[in-house]
Amino acid sequence: MSDDPVKHGVVASLNRPGGNITGATFFSTALVAKRLELLRELVPAADGIAFLTDPNDIESELEARDLQSAAQAMGQQITVLKASNVSDLDAGFAGLVQPRTKALLVGSNVFFVAVRDQLVALAARYAVPTIYPGRLFVASAGLASYGTSLPDAYRQIGLYAGRILKGEKPANLPVVQPTKFELVFNLKTAKALGWNAPLPVDILQVWN
Repeated sequence: MSDDPVKHGVVASLNRPGGNITGATFFSTALVAKRLELLRELVPAADGIAFLTDPNDIESELEARDLQSAAQAMGQQITVLKASNVSDLDAGFAGLVQPRTKALLVGSNVFFVAVRDQLVALAARYAVPTIYPGRLFVASAGLASYGTSLPDAYRQIGLYAGRILKGEKPANLPVVQPTKFELVFNLKTAKALGWNAPLPVDILQVWN
């Protein structure tokens, strides 16, 4: 899950899930405040920042709420854009052509991952500096991403699968929480945007 499985009633607790479910949580939605902080660092002149979310995703409302709380604490104006299909994306980006909206934060959502090529292309067409929830977007020419290391989480899931097949009970296997996070940046996209601000010091990987 990209959010807290306890909050959604999937498991009783992270340490002792109970029932017949265990696994890994990416906590992607919980990182939205950090992404906002990084986007403000990357685009300090952005008076207004837009947040793209899918209203059909159960976790989107919670993520949007966390973002608004973080933005309020930072004194940052946020415009929420909602999209659940490609047509919505086109309309949302067209609406970004406003003097005060100068950067975009993309929510953690399976739909956005599925249409990442279209999403990244729209960000390039409208020249909007954008931060995404994972490195897949940057590999598709997105500007920057910050999120959990998925290979590390998938490795742990594989280890759990082996332990369960050998007889261990899921109820007794703690839900794995992320310990590795990635900040990834695409220099080619930055150059295309005419972006020349200094990189954050904790950049993990750079695409040229």
